[in-house]
Amino acid sequence: MSSHFDVLEMARQQLAKAAKYLDLDEGLHMVLSRPKRALIVNFPVVLDNGEVTCFEGYRVQHNTSRGPTKGGLRYHPDVDVHETTALAMWMTWKCAVANIPYGGAKGSVKVDTKKLSKRELEKLTRRFVTEINMIIGERGDIPAPDIGTNPQVMAWIMDTFSMHAGYTVPGVVTGKPIELGGSEGRVEATGRGVVVCAQEACKSAGMDFSSSKIVVQGFGNVGSVAARLSEEDGATVVGISDARGAIYNPKGLPIRELYERYAGRDGGISEYKDCEHIDNATLLELPCDILMPSAISAQLTAQNAPNVKAKLIVEGANGPTTPDADAIFSDNGVLVVPDILANAGGVVCSYFEWVQDLQNFFWEENEVNTKLARIMRHSYSAVEATMKVHKTDMRTAAMIIGVKRVAEATIMRGIYP
Repeated sequence: MSSHFDVLEMARQQLAKAAKYLDLDEGLHMVLSRPKRALIVNFPVVLDNGEVTCFEGYRVQHNTSRGPTKGGLRYHPDVDVHETTALAMWMTWKCAVANIPYGGAKGSVKVDTKKLSKRELEKLTRRFVTEINMIIGERGDIPAPDIGTNPQVMAWIMDTFSMHAGYTVPGVVTGKPIELGGSEGRVEATGRGVVVCAQEACKSAGMDFSSSKIVVQGFGNVGSVAARLSEEDGATVVGISDARGAIYNPKGLPIRELYERYAGRDGGISEYKDCEHIDNATLLELPCDILMPSAISAQLTAQNAPNVKAKLIVEGANGPTTPDADAIFSDNGVLVVPDILANAGGVVCSYFEWVQDLQNFFWEENEVNTKLARIMRHSYSAVEATMKVHKTDMRTAAMIIGVKRVAEATIMRGIYP
């Protein structure tokens, strides 16, 4: 997270912009700009050496008008309650844009997981879940993986919650291992959705995806899958980055080899030799057709936006483009497919997993991928149509759809009592 940039203010600016198009009631605007519930917990963990350390964690539920809340759990040293609230708000709009029956939530723990053993990570996870278990549940709030968490962490959460319940509750989290009620296709879902949106955007812009040159910022779950699927569909990935640095080869990088041999190692992709080693700032300004920012927030700013050479930006990360950068891209004719549309594949497939868990009836991977692609294409088409009607940028169009659906649900339900 970029510590000098207020992502919550950014999220509220985006809401305010959409509210003007919708002529949103002032009171309703106020409701939607605030989270329904925010829980801050401080909890102790006994480390392997016997020392006790206290960690701070958060679970923020933004809106429940359209259903239970849904959102990832992030382990990162720079998280705070403001960032977590912004991410929960974006999840609300994302679920509404994809038209799945969820509201948005987000959770986080302020921790550097690289400094923990696996046993310490498990103890931290189980204690955190015990601290927040009164507000999560398969019918109330369903966490999922995010930065710093993975299927194993989800398995510990499911087991801890189930121990307290006295019976197995697979639907309390998504992104679980297949063996514990996870869904086929879930791991690849966010990256797959990014690629589907990129392909749809290419059709709109008269570009050929299969002959495009692509730069992917971030080589984690989202970026690595988006890069690999792009390569499989014929595109050339010329630049990628991870936490340790970035690499560039204008002739293309061997994504599958990089993922299998270098990702997750201490040196990361920077150990690969047949390329130019560059920094992250340079990566974002490389010559390419499509840029997929798939790392953290506030990466494309007023400072570097004028230097971005991509014709198309597809946001794999949450909030990678600041409002100032958005304005520059709009002026320069760069199409930005926003996060609440482009990376919705993860929550769509999480919804599939939740439905399968509640029914105890599971689908094959091709069925999951087909349903996912259909929802992503339908959502893209709706946003594109709204963009043309209102003569605005794609982010604002997506926000108009998301905010309108949540506002209508809130109005129809009324205010209790």
